[in-house]
Amino acid sequence: MGLLDELIKNKVVKGLAIGAGVYVLAPRLLPVLAETAKPLVKGIMKSGVLCYEEGKEVLAEVGESTEDLWAEVKSEMEEESRSSANESPHLSENEPIEEKSVDVTS
Repeated sequence: MGLLDELIKNKVVKGLAIGAGVYVLAPRLLPVLAETAKPLVKGIMKSGVLCYEEGKEVLAEVGESTEDLWAEVKSEMEEESRSSANESPHLSENEPIEEKSVDVTS
């Protein structure tokens, strides 16, 4: 029995036994597993397609909202620019703004 116990404890022999078992059982189990896994994979793929389509719709709505906000901000800035130009009559649009020089050497 000492030799049989040695072989059972040996990792190489265990690996060979497992490999032989998989070799014998795989042709019988793989078709069953494939039939079982196919509906699962199809369900996952359908969910992915639905999520993609929903994401496209959400992204389009976000883009539209962003464009609307951008247009509102531009409009408000133009209005503020016009109202500030009307409030300061000493500056016209064609007059250059006087620049002040600053001495930074000291």
